[in-house]
Amino acid sequence: MSKGFSKEFLWGGAIAANQSEGAWDEDGKGMSVADVIKFHSKIYVKDYKKQMEITSQQIEEAIKDKSEKKYPKRRGIDFYHKYKEDLALFAEMGFKTLRVSIAWSRIFPTGEEEKPNEKGLEFYEELFTEMKRLKIEPIVTLSHYEMPLELSVKYNGWEDRKIINLFVKYSKTCFKRYKNLVKYWLTFNEIDSIERHPFITAGIIPEQCKNIKQSIYQAFHHQFIASALVTQECHKIIPESQVGCMLTKLTTYPNTCNPEDVEKTLIKNLLNYFPADVQVFGEYPVIIQNMLEKENIIIKKESGDEDILKNNTVDFVSFSYYMSLTESANENSEKTAGNTIFGVKNPYLPSTEWGWQIDPKGLKISLLELYDRYKKPLIIVENGMGAVDKVETDGKIHDDYRKEYFKKHFEQMKEAIEMGVELFGYTSWAPIDIISAGTSQMSKRYGFIYVDQDDYGNGTLKRIKKDSFYWYKKVIESNGEDLE
Repeated sequence: MSKGFSKEFLWGGAIAANQSEGAWDEDGKGMSVADVIKFHSKIYVKDYKKQMEITSQQIEEAIKDKSEKKYPKRRGIDFYHKYKEDLALFAEMGFKTLRVSIAWSRIFPTGEEEKPNEKGLEFYEELFTEMKRLKIEPIVTLSHYEMPLELSVKYNGWEDRKIINLFVKYSKTCFKRYKNLVKYWLTFNEIDSIERHPFITAGIIPEQCKNIKQSIYQAFHHQFIASALVTQECHKIIPESQVGCMLTKLTTYPNTCNPEDVEKTLIKNLLNYFPADVQVFGEYPVIIQNMLEKENIIIKKESGDEDILKNNTVDFVSFSYYMSLTESANENSEKTAGNTIFGVKNPYLPSTEWGWQIDPKGLKISLLELYDRYKKPLIIVENGMGAVDKVETDGKIHDDYRKEYFKKHFEQMKEAIEMGVELFGYTSWAPIDIISAGTSQMSKRYGFIYVDQDDYGNGTLKRIKKDSFYWYKKVIESNGEDLE
């Protein structure tokens, strides 16, 4: 019986290329779907879905506009040039691991080149080499909301089966180049999010679809096949490698004990689990198949697809967890925002400034649910709270609210481990302030390290250690025992 975090537990943090690197048009990099996402000063519940959508006209305007002003993900926090400085800070905190992503369009600018961009390959080789020098284990995501824009415009993204082979080629290129540097790989970031924001996740432009839901589920299938083929290739090229899937854990409770609320909650959670079910069990859940048939959603499959899925399942399950929501049959129930989603507000929970409800107990519940369902090793690869941080006159940032958030979540993680959950790591989102995925804001800060940049790109980009920096350093040194 475990009494806490194992000695090998991987403490660290997580960032994404499109939110941190910048250098969007340097060294041969092509445009990605992230490079056409505009800044929004605030996302409100009623506008949430609308602000995550995009049109062909907006894409054309973004392609013509070469500036970074309206498109914050183009500039990020200049991690591309400052990665050694940032890695040194992570090493000072004692990081055992760092989750990063590779920008696909930095390796294959349009996605269809015969040969990869050497400058892009060199950057990540230098990044991973520096991480290994600092004894920071890389966890690398192959697709994290940054597919080449050309593949979206030309093929409507993952709706087209042609993307599978292009993704496999890109992935094999990475495996061969970094086989001595990277052991842990993730295929798709929050793969379930295709339904919530199809363009960012899968390059799908809604107006190009005859039936948007049909397009979404066809894209799901193509990503499932790609994930399985990539898992197979990774195991061949890097025999000791571990490949995981990645799920947005959108933990949802019934708003009341009304059986209608309970049923709606059950269906919502089944849909949330569905993509991970396919990648872990190697087959489509029967209930999901029946639901799609009733809606006349017919997924086009090729001969051999079932065997590909069944024979190449993932080694572990990774997930993000930020908040929980509730579900209600009452259409007039009060709503609140969450991680690229909104749902019914829970009256028992506090909220962040962006309306995300803070629920540490929900993390323990999520760990128990996931481990009981999949019986695979788990790793939390995103967890944190966005907040407005204030730099005091002495240059310090006192973020006790962040320390309190993490403390309560770590306590619940430990309890889950003691109940038998096989949790082998944790990477906070994001250990350094980066551009927000949903709003493209800079003022929505998650980091232990402050970056001097505002929502409009003004600032020196100076890195400043927050109070939470020293606190997380102490947590890692004590392997999760000292949370005060």
